Amino acid sequence: FSKLFSSRSKNTGFTEKTPLLKVSSEENGLQCVALHNPDFTTDDDSWDNSSAEFEQRFQLGSEMTSLSRSASAEKYEILDNLHVKFNLSKMRCCLKFLKVSGLFIFVVVCSILFGVYPDQGVSWQMLAVSPLESFSMNLTDFHDSALLKLDIGGPFAADVADQQTEEYIVVQISQTEDTGSRRRRQQQVVYNWSLPLSSRRNQQIITTRTFQIPNRGTIFVNIQAFLQEPGSVPLSMKHQYLHANIEAQVTIASIILVGVYVLIILEIVHRTLAAMLGSLAALAALATVGERPSMVKVVEWIDYETLALLFGMMVLVAIFSETGFFDYCAVKAYRFSRGKVWAMITLLCLIAAILSAFLDNVTTMLLFTPVTIRLCEVLNLDPRHVLIAEVIFTNIGGAATAVGDPPNVIIVSKQELRKKGLDFAAFTGHMFVGICLVVLVSFPFLRLLYWNKKLYNKEPSEIVELKHEIYVWRLTAQRINPASREETAVKCLLMQKVLTLEMLLRKKLRTFHRQISQEDKNWETNIQELQKKHRITDKILLIKCLTVLGCVILMFFLNSFVPGIYLDLGWIAMLGAIWLLVLADIHDFEIILNRVEWATLLFFAALFVLMEALAHLHLIDYIGEQTALLIKVVPEDQRLVVAIILVLWVSALASSVIDNIPFTATMIPVLLNLSKDPDVNLPMKPLIFSLAMGACLGGNGTLIGASANVVCAGIAEQHGYGFSFMEFFRLGFPMMIVSCTIGMCYLLVAHVVVGWN
Repeated sequence: FSKLFSSRSKNTGFTEKTPLLKVSSEENGLQCVALHNPDFTTDDDSWDNSSAEFEQRFQLGSEMTSLSRSASAEKYEILDNLHVKFNLSKMRCCLKFLKVSGLFIFVVVCSILFGVYPDQGVSWQMLAVSPLESFSMNLTDFHDSALLKLDIGGPFAADVADQQTEEYIVVQISQTEDTGSRRRRQQQVVYNWSLPLSSRRNQQIITTRTFQIPNRGTIFVNIQAFLQEPGSVPLSMKHQYLHANIEAQVTIASIILVGVYVLIILEIVHRTLAAMLGSLAALAALATVGERPSMVKVVEWIDYETLALLFGMMVLVAIFSETGFFDYCAVKAYRFSRGKVWAMITLLCLIAAILSAFLDNVTTMLLFTPVTIRLCEVLNLDPRHVLIAEVIFTNIGGAATAVGDPPNVIIVSKQELRKKGLDFAAFTGHMFVGICLVVLVSFPFLRLLYWNKKLYNKEPSEIVELKHEIYVWRLTAQRINPASREETAVKCLLMQKVLTLEMLLRKKLRTFHRQISQEDKNWETNIQELQKKHRITDKILLIKCLTVLGCVILMFFLNSFVPGIYLDLGWIAMLGAIWLLVLADIHDFEIILNRVEWATLLFFAALFVLMEALAHLHLIDYIGEQTALLIKVVPEDQRLVVAIILVLWVSALASSVIDNIPFTATMIPVLLNLSKDPDVNLPMKPLIFSLAMGACLGGNGTLIGASANVVCAGIAEQHGYGFSFMEFFRLGFPMMIVSCTIGMCYLLVAHVVVGWN
C-alpha cells in the first residue's frame, strides 16, 4: 500500500493518513466522496469497518451519478418540449396569417363586387286603370336577364280574409320570341297575377313578385281592373331586371349562411364580425344579381325597436347593479333552496320560464343573467351551465303566451287570424297546455344531460376568483391602445399586475388543494357569512330603480292589452332608461355606457341586415314553397298528420339557423293560402300552432337561434364567463329535439285524435 500511495503522492498529495475517498481533484476532474473518519489504521477490525464504509460511499457515489444522468435527461426533455412549443407557435402563426389573408381577400372581393354595380334607383311610375281602360307597357331591354321583378303599389287587400272579393287587378306578363325574321310568333301569356282590392281605397300596399322569363323576346306587361262599379284605381309600379334565377340565388344564400355558421362554430372570428362578414357577402350577392340596395334601404332593414329595447334595458340593469340588489337576490335564492344546488337551478329556471311568458325573452335574460352570475360566484359554481339552462327555459316559457315570443306576437297581430277565432285568449289557452307538458318533460331531461357535468368549479373559490381577476386585468390591458407614452405606461403597469397575480396563482395552486362536495352540508353557516358580506349598498338608489323598473314592466303588460297606449317596447325601455338616469343623478356617464353590450347590439344590427338580404335572395320563400309542395303530395287521409309534423320540424330547424321573425312572417301567408286551397282541404289552426311551436322552441337549437341566447352570451362574456357555440349546442340542441317532440305529440293528439280544430 505504501508503494501505491507513494506513486500517487506527487500528483494528489495523499499521505498515509489521507482519507480513502475525497471530494476533490479539480486538476484531474476526479470526483470522490470523503470518509467521515480521517484516521487510517491497518488493524483488521478497522479495515473491515473501512471496507463497509467504502461500500456505502460507493453506493452513494453511484446514486449521485444516476442523479446527474437524470438531470441531463430532464435538460434534454426540456429542450425537446421547447422545440415542440416553438413548432406549434410557428404553426399557429402560419394559420393566423392564412386566416387573416383569406378573410381580407374575401372582404376586398365583396367590396369590389358591391362597388362595381350601381344602386337600382328605378323611379316609380304612376298610372290609373279601370274596366274600360287598361295599361300596357313593352320591355325591350330585357337582354340576358333571368328574372323580371315587379313592384306594384295600390289599395290591395292585405288580409287573406279580405281577399274574397269580386274586385281585383290582373297583371298579365306575355312575351313573343324573336326568330330572327321579320315575322314574329304570336304573343303568348306567360303569367297571370291577380291582386284582390280592398274596400278601403285610401290605403296603399306594395306587393312584389318575381317572374322567370323563358326566352329573350320582348316582354309585354298589361294591367287591367275588374270592378263592380264604374271607376278607376290609382296604382304605382316599377320594374327591375335580375341576372340570376331563383335556384341560383337560393344556392348563393345557402352558401353564405353556411359560411357564417362555420365562422361562428369554429370560432375563427367573433360572432359579431361573422355576422358583419355575412351581411357584406349577402349585399355583394344582391348587387351581383342586379338588386343592390341603397344605404337608406339597408338602414330600414334594421329592427330599431329591438335595438332600443336592448339598449334601454342594458342601461337600467347597469344602474341597478350599483345597488347590490343582484348579490342580495343571489343570497336569498341560495337560502330558499336550503343549499341544494339542483333545487336552486330548478327554481331559477322555473321563475325565468314564468317571467318570459309575460315579458319579452330578452328582457327576462337581461334581468336574470347578472343575478345568476353573482349567485354562481358566491357558491363557487360554473355560471355557464346554469345560464344555458336558464335561457333554454326562457325560450320554452316564452312560447306559452301570445306576448312571450316575437313569432307569437306576429301571429296574433294578423287580422285574418283574429277573424277566424285565433285571438289572444284562444292562442294562449292552446299553447299554454302544450308548453306545460314540455316543461314537465324538459326538467328531468335537463337533469339527465347534466348528470356527469361538474357544476362546481374544480378549484377552490379563492383560485377561481383569482383566475377571474387575472382575466379581467389582462382584458383591460388588451383594450388599451398605446397611442401615447401615458397609455403605454398604464398598459405596462397592468401587465405587471397580471404577472404578479399569476405568480400568486401558481403559489396557491401548489399549496392549496382541496375537494368540494357536491352538496353543501354547512349551508346555514354559509348563509350567515354571505348575508354579512352581500348586502344592499344603496337603499335610496334601490328604491328609485325598483320604481322605474316596475313602471317599465307594467307598461310592457299594458302595451299588450290596452289599445290606447301608443308606445312600443323599445320606446318604453328608452324612456325608462332616461327616467332612471335623471333620478339616479349619474355624472360619470361613461361608466354606464361601458357596461352596455355594444358588441351584442352590433351583432343584432348585422344579423337583421343578413336575414333581410337572404330573404331578398328568396331563401325563406323557397323554404315555405317547398314545404307547401311536400304537403300537397301526401294522400288526403294522412295529410293533416304529415302537415303538423312537417311544419313543426321545418319551423324548428329553420328557426335554429335563421331568425324566426322573418321566417314566421313569410310562412303565415303560405299556410293561410294552403288552408284556403280546396284541393288540400286542411284546417288553419293546426298549421298555425305548429308554426308557433316550432318557431319558438327551435330557438334553443343554436346559440344564434334566439335573441335571448345572444344577449345572455354577451353579458356572460362581459363578466368573463363566455360560452362558445358548441358549448351551447351540446345542451340546447338535444333540449330542442325533446321539447319539439313533446310539442308535436301534443298537437297530434289535440288536432288529429281529439279534433280540436
